Amino acid sequence: MTKIAAHSGPVPELARSPSHLLHRALQLCVDVYGNESGEAGVTQRQYAVLEAVSQHPGLTQTDLVKATGIDRSTLADLVSRMTTKGLLEREQSAIDARAKAVRLSSAGAEALEKARPCALSADKRILALLPKGRREAFIDTLALLAEVADAAPEEAKRAKKAAKKADKEARKAAKLAKKAKAEKAQSRSR
Repeated sequence: MTKIAAHSGPVPELARSPSHLLHRALQLCVDVYGNESGEAGVTQRQYAVLEAVSQHPGLTQTDLVKATGIDRSTLADLVSRMTTKGLLEREQSAIDARAKAVRLSSAGAEALEKARPCALSADKRILALLPKGRREAFIDTLALLAEVADAAPEEAKRAKKAAKKADKEARKAAKLAKKAKAEKAQSRSR
């Protein structure tokens, strides 16, 4: 018979793990937001989409990914469900004929107006959990992490482009070296 160990608190390896601690903090934030918005309210992600579309009507889904930080596939599903619920409207983009622009519907504007005080209250509750002297630094740190996250796709593109260019130059140099070697060998045989 195996004896189950009693829970003795946080696992030491996780107690200082930024990824684990951020996940735990996210869980807390989602719970606080859920308590503030109630079951009939919009989710935290829906609120982010509604707020972004409200501030910039006519954004494409690609623009919304950049504005909210929500990944492309999740955002596509979210916009589709919000359109079905009547919170958003999609129309042909005036800038890109291949893209759909997203706008708030009247129901979306109404839902956003109801959600704003809930989001503000949730933010206040979350910050109230921290000592007053650390709140600004906490927001600054989160903003810095968000900036890094926003820059990551562009950095990855630049790195991929640089690697591709370096590979092309290496192949070109190898080809030239091979050609020079062949010419040298041919001139020796004469």
